[in-house]
Amino acid sequence: MSQGKITSTLVNHITTIEFYHPAQNSMPGNLLEELVSHIKKAEDDENTILIVLKSSGDRSFCAGASFTELAAIQDFETGKKFFMGFANVINAIRKCPKIVVGRVHGKAVGGGVGLAATCDYCMATKYASIRLSELAVGIGPFVIGPAVERKIGLSAFSQMALNATEWQTAEWGKQKGLFTEAFETIEQLDAYIEHFTAELVKKNPEALSHLKKIFWEGTEDWDQLLEKRAEISGNLILSDFATDAIAKFLNA
Repeated sequence: MSQGKITSTLVNHITTIEFYHPAQNSMPGNLLEELVSHIKKAEDDENTILIVLKSSGDRSFCAGASFTELAAIQDFETGKKFFMGFANVINAIRKCPKIVVGRVHGKAVGGGVGLAATCDYCMATKYASIRLSELAVGIGPFVIGPAVERKIGLSAFSQMALNATEWQTAEWGKQKGLFTEAFETIEQLDAYIEHFTAELVKKNPEALSHLKKIFWEGTEDWDQLLEKRAEISGNLILSDFATDAIAKFLNA
């Protein structure tokens, strides 16, 4: 659980936050806490106008929750604290007055889909298949649900939540509004992000901040909402169903 890292790099008023974990860029609690810190640091940096969120590697954008850490949860408070990790990241991006651009180069599962959905503008490659697998392991996409539903709509969110073992394509994600583009290659994705952010960073930062507020209107209760959702997951992760399902996954 101590493996993995997050780095921030500032170039031309753009802070790029990059996360990595050897288990397909999954997110244990310590990395979620660190990600919040990096977002808040970029928020407070006067030289930062835009934020780009990305991950390392060439296959997986983010595999969601750390199953090793999930398997170790034995009480409600620990469970709630873990799921609050994702809630805190979502709320940090939501409250950040700076536009956050997402780069999704590969598969996104569970919390990874939540991260993509929370970005203000998100681009992907055709390899960025998506899946909400939570129901398959005895819980549900409760904490990330509001962010995903806000971006793709209730119908598409319901489809993903109930089809917990079925992958949806990056093109499907583009059609539903999760991604603005789904490029053929990572090189094309990076070239366009470089072009897009270079143009956007020239715009009035105050205007961008006002747009950010408008984008997130109606989410003012999310501090309380996502905490309630974390409590649901914190209870469900203790169920026999979830315990057995996660054990089977780890032993597969």
